[in-house]
Amino acid sequence: MTKVHVIGAGLAGCEAAYYLAQNGIQVDLYEMKPEKYTPAHHYSGFAELVCSNSLKASRLGSAAGLLKHEMRLIGSLILDVAEQCSVAAGGALAVDRAKFSDLVTAKVSSHPNIKIHYGEVTEIPDDGDVIIATGPLTSSAMAEAIQHLCGEHYLSFYDAAAPIVTAESVDMQFAFLASRYDRGDADYINCPMNKEEYEHFYEELLHAQTVELKEFEKQGFRVYEGCMPVEVLAKRGEDTMRFGPLKPVGLTDPRTGNRPYAVVQLRAENAEGSLYNLVGFQTNLKFGEQKRVFSLITGLENAEFIRYGVMHRNTFINSPKLLNPQFNMRDRENLYFAGQMTGVEGYIESAASGIFAGLSMARRLQGKPAVTLPDTTMLGALSKYISDPTVEKFQPMGCNMGILPELPERIRDKKLKYKMIAERGLADFDKAIEEF
Repeated sequence: MTKVHVIGAGLAGCEAAYYLAQNGIQVDLYEMKPEKYTPAHHYSGFAELVCSNSLKASRLGSAAGLLKHEMRLIGSLILDVAEQCSVAAGGALAVDRAKFSDLVTAKVSSHPNIKIHYGEVTEIPDDGDVIIATGPLTSSAMAEAIQHLCGEHYLSFYDAAAPIVTAESVDMQFAFLASRYDRGDADYINCPMNKEEYEHFYEELLHAQTVELKEFEKQGFRVYEGCMPVEVLAKRGEDTMRFGPLKPVGLTDPRTGNRPYAVVQLRAENAEGSLYNLVGFQTNLKFGEQKRVFSLITGLENAEFIRYGVMHRNTFINSPKLLNPQFNMRDRENLYFAGQMTGVEGYIESAASGIFAGLSMARRLQGKPAVTLPDTTMLGALSKYISDPTVEKFQPMGCNMGILPELPERIRDKKLKYKMIAERGLADFDKAIEEF
């Protein structure tokens, strides 16, 4: 029987391998951990969440919610596990990252159609059916192999992770529990700042010392907008953070009864609620500077940092010049890419691309016609985005309502509009999968 080689056991690789296995196809899954780690990886299990532990909003009227609904319709392993390992996060789906990784690892490793191979893969097989899902933290050797394959169409960019503190070290005399606009339960710890406190924090952040990039890292330096380091945001203007991760809208400080000038939100990292990450505080500051500057935030004066933020190299290919909408290469139809390597930015986006790459591979091996999803669906729109040959300056893209076609009628109410767009997309997705 034909075997598919899936390289990488991250979100995309696990989804691809599991989908293939569930459809009776033998899979050899390759993972370099625990024999070798990237600078940003620390856990030995599969599907490790390196940055945030949030899989974004759950409601259908959001881009992430629509994509999740579509993923469930084609049997997402990642969403099934995430819901079993969820932690409180208001209207978002967030997970206990250790339990999440452990359960994904257990389900994938125990599948009778999947054989696990541990150790670094340094070359792309010359023939056979292959899915490359090595992720944005691809090892140097594999990155060189991909560069050799793709030639000048190879690109790189950089990403950053936020620090994590212990819940017991947050001063709840000043911080308070709430979700923005009271959506869901009071799942976030909110650290409010008045104008004077914010301006002091801003000035110190503006002049804090960052980690010096190595020479090779400076070449082609790119940062994805959605994970912009907080100190970079600060340099864009004094109010930039207040309209971004520190926006106070939808929150009321119970001490004053008023909306704060700025708010830093903390989100639970584990089911026990003993660890919290600073939402939107991806950073490249030196560890000592993180402790000094972030301790200026109201409620975090004596915070215990159990992990500091880090910045690391991410890689992706110029997919519009290389891939079909089914995520396989135009000049080698049995070689697929999946995950953030393709330019779909985000956890669920990566997982969704893994399912679709696995689905597309399975159909090709079964002699069935290729599937192109409608661009009214979120997965279809993302597939179209990464494979549009007219794109000249390709940048990673997460799911968003802006990549979906407009409704034929004009709807002024944005919430109603997005709900109608999502309902249309879900109906079209449901109809599409019925046909195959």
